[in-house]
Amino acid sequence: MHGKRAGTYGALLLAAYNPENDTFETVTKCGTGFTDEDSAKLPKMMQKHVIPHRHPRVNSMLKADVWFEPVVVLEILGAEITLSPVHVCAMDAIRKGSGLAIRFPRFTGNYRLDKAAEDATTTSEIVEMCQKQLKKIS
Repeated sequence: MHGKRAGTYGALLLAAYNPENDTFETVTKCGTGFTDEDSAKLPKMMQKHVIPHRHPRVNSMLKADVWFEPVVVLEILGAEITLSPVHVCAMDAIRKGSGLAIRFPRFTGNYRLDKAAEDATTTSEIVEMCQKQLKKIS
């Protein structure tokens, strides 16, 4: 990468936890909300978790430039939950052939170091959020 974010990560591929099959299912890519301090801190913080390939517990149709062990929980906010042809979170739960994604994700600045990755938002919680949105629309 060149420019201001050279040597850092432009966006992180984030996932929800599916306790039914003990996997992490991609739900969004987030590159917004990170400060210059975060951009400098993340490569150092994540270095010990870099692996040469997608982790076997990560379910993703997307390719990443760098893969990590699923260990760090970040707090993000998003505008809404949408159907996604590329994210696999809760695939087929709302519509066959579609997963769910968080639209317009933004990092809140809160690294949830008090949580294990398995304590992250679950796929069923993402489905609940989506269903509540759909009820508001109808």
